[in-house]
Amino acid sequence: MERSLRNARAKAVSRSDRFIQSAIEILTETGRTDFTVQELIERSKTSLRSFYQHFSGKEELLLALFEEIIATSAAQWRSDVAELPDTLAGLRYVVEMVHAQAGDPTGGGINRALSVYHLQLAESRPADYARVLAPLRELILDLVKRGIDEGEFREDIDADTLAMIMMQTIVGAAHMHALGSEPGGVALGTEQLWEFCLGGLVGSGSSSASAAKSSRRKR
Repeated sequence: MERSLRNARAKAVSRSDRFIQSAIEILTETGRTDFTVQELIERSKTSLRSFYQHFSGKEELLLALFEEIIATSAAQWRSDVAELPDTLAGLRYVVEMVHAQAGDPTGGGINRALSVYHLQLAESRPADYARVLAPLRELILDLVKRGIDEGEFREDIDADTLAMIMMQTIVGAAHMHALGSEPGGVALGTEQLWEFCLGGLVGSGSSSASAAKSSRRKR
């Protein structure tokens, strides 16, 4: 998350747009998305007119920020995965990154704020929600397809469905991690989450044992 935020900050500065930078600061400090446009104007030391030249409202600014973070993260993870030894290691890396970043204490309140916004976006603007998450979904789908082609993953469920189930699982777990709302009050570990995802990906049969052993060798 911090690396993605640094990239978002750099992009904002390079285009002389201080609004996203100021929004990041407010979210990090407060963990809330209910700040006003006026607060943003005061923080960025700009004008209301300038804000509306960039965005139609606060919702559009939050959407732009969220979209930038997801796109930057997915691009970085795709690059990192290319350096890993195999598909299982790549998928495990994605699971670890999504889950670990959601609970990263160095992110301040922004992880919680963006989790809340993420859930609100899914309800109020489902088309935008799907579009924003597309880079993550495409990364997971590419890895799942590769795993199926390599004989590592089950073939009785199509790749699109497997990828969607996996993404919903890890994103849902990330939300609970960021919000501190784990059922039973016990935080889900990244290792536990990966083992669950792995079981769903390999299913039953001879490939299951092979994939599980391969995963454990990489610990």
